[in-house]
Amino acid sequence: MSTIDLKALQNGSDIRGFALDTEKQKKNLNEETIKKIAHGLIHWWSGKSEKELSETIITIGHDSRLTGPAIKNWLTEVFTKLGINVIDANMATTPALFMSTRYKNFQSDIGIMITASHLPMEYNGLKFFTHSGGLEHEDIESLLTLAEEEVEGTGAAETKAVEKDLLSVYAEDLVGKIREALNVDDSKNPLSNRKIIVDAGNGAGGFFADKVLEVLGADTSGSQFLEPDGTFPNHEPNPDNKEAMKSISDAVLENEADLGIIFDTDVDRSAIVDSKGNSINRNNLIGLIGAIVLDENPGTTIVTNSPVSDHLIQFVEEMGGKVDRYISGYRNVINRGISLNEEGIDCALAIETSGHAALRENYFLDDGAYLAAKIIAKEAEMAEDNKSVTDLIKHLEQPAEIEEVRFVITDDDYKELGMETLERFADWVNNTDGFTLVPDNLEGKRVQISEPYGKGWLLLRMSLHEPKLVLQIENDHAGTISAIKDKLKTFFHYESRIDNSQL
Repeated sequence: MSTIDLKALQNGSDIRGFALDTEKQKKNLNEETIKKIAHGLIHWWSGKSEKELSETIITIGHDSRLTGPAIKNWLTEVFTKLGINVIDANMATTPALFMSTRYKNFQSDIGIMITASHLPMEYNGLKFFTHSGGLEHEDIESLLTLAEEEVEGTGAAETKAVEKDLLSVYAEDLVGKIREALNVDDSKNPLSNRKIIVDAGNGAGGFFADKVLEVLGADTSGSQFLEPDGTFPNHEPNPDNKEAMKSISDAVLENEADLGIIFDTDVDRSAIVDSKGNSINRNNLIGLIGAIVLDENPGTTIVTNSPVSDHLIQFVEEMGGKVDRYISGYRNVINRGISLNEEGIDCALAIETSGHAALRENYFLDDGAYLAAKIIAKEAEMAEDNKSVTDLIKHLEQPAEIEEVRFVITDDDYKELGMETLERFADWVNNTDGFTLVPDNLEGKRVQISEPYGKGWLLLRMSLHEPKLVLQIENDHAGTISAIKDKLKTFFHYESRIDNSQL
């Protein structure tokens, strides 16, 4: 038996752990655990598919993390010994690994992406795809349960991994989709009058500059951090990070670009910067892609997660759409979008405030490069009338103040304590002037704020993966959040097992 608890490696619908030793943490994604996970995956697959292992194709790719190649080699060793056909995609992106199950020249049964998204360099992880999409929480749970038992040899001849350039195929696909959206043929360069800067954060997204934008004629000079480097020396590769967004904003202004695009490490998320250096992420990104999608799908429903702003909801409704606020977690939001369509409710977009954006037209795949391509195509179209794509959200109101506070729950049984705290908080809100509980909220407790605390909202919810309560506050009146926090202290003062020092 492994000394490492494999089930502790589950992170929702992914696997994540430490792939490098640190002063505080010994690595748990080592050769032993990775090979066990490989066996667990094959047990799971054998229970799902009637395909012989000798007929099964698995494509494996990784982002720029230092430990990606070693993990890939450990997986490959297990699969090839079992006679499975392995395609080594080398540097790739999470969306590309899903698309390997769709492209004719790959025809993968399983795509495996080795990544830990934007987390620090000592982390790594695994995401799995089949033709029907990403594995679900229960699939990962099953896979890890089965991982302690090796798959018996099938008698099939050992195979050798074959290298294929998945990223170039994926980039060519994006180029074709942008041309199609703009109704131009291969002889045209529809972005020839556009200057677009890419910030890949030293992750896997650098290809977008030369293999997509430059092919379409764009000037990408001034792009930064395109070279893969798993030490992430420049900034956190995360479009939801303030320092990362400031870096791309500064680059856009310095180079007088029309648009900036920033990706996370594995390119399942992206954000935009306009020509004035304004960051278009979180609610603004939802509004921007929402406006594009609503133009193409009038009246559609957009699924978001719970911290979406009141202004965004109003903006979408004014365009004739509807916002369905659901629980956080990108798989939760995506699955909600899929289920609404199955119920007969038109839903063309599922997007989290973190930037995970999945469009129905693109297999409901959270794909940062496809999102960027969609926005760039619209930008090129609007540029013909001397407009920018960000003009689409000029009527989206902005709050005067935004703040997030995270409370560490110091009790071992943090989930139960967190839920009990939320119920006590709801009772407190019901007895506090200026605070009104929003009914039928699916995640945490959402509160409308009114005088004497300005005008806005707050949300208190459990963190998805950490022993923390997360408080998000937005207000339209500047200088009011400090008074709101002072009032909240009268509640948290009595919560002795919650660290309220951040208030």
